Amino acid sequence: MAVPGFLQKYKIIIGVAVVVVLAAAPSVYFFRQYQAAQLRLNNPTEAAKQDAASTIAAISKFMMLPADETPTIMQVTDVSKLKDQPFFANAQNGDKVIIYTKAKKAILYRAVTNMIIDVAPVNIGSTAASAAGQISPTPTVKPATSSSNLKK
Repeated sequence: MAVPGFLQKYKIIIGVAVVVVLAAAPSVYFFRQYQAAQLRLNNPTEAAKQDAASTIAAISKFMMLPADETPTIMQVTDVSKLKDQPFFANAQNGDKVIIYTKAKKAILYRAVTNMIIDVAPVNIGSTAASAAGQISPTPTVKPATSSSNLKK
């Protein structure tokens, strides 16, 4: 079947428009990703707050979290230094440790699989409790330094 001349023009115009849109879509996507990365680099404090909020939101789908305190969130960067501690027995690099000091809870969360790996009571300042199997964040979970095995 033959297509009249004026319809042939519209088919070409529509074809070119579709190609332009398909070529522009990835460009727009990657430009937005670039802008988001630049925002995170220029404002790391805000990026950390967003990461903490998303981690807390993900964990709150699985369990009730204390609403009256802000947790300390750290990331496991060298699991080999933590393997002798029962709480970190199933930990992997990249897991997050969420510590609620008032509620005395520590949560080990794996964001990659969206799973809570372990929950343990935290006993701060008591060496007898840590010997009984409870973890104490003072000697083992500390803010990141260049030689630390956890990163905040």
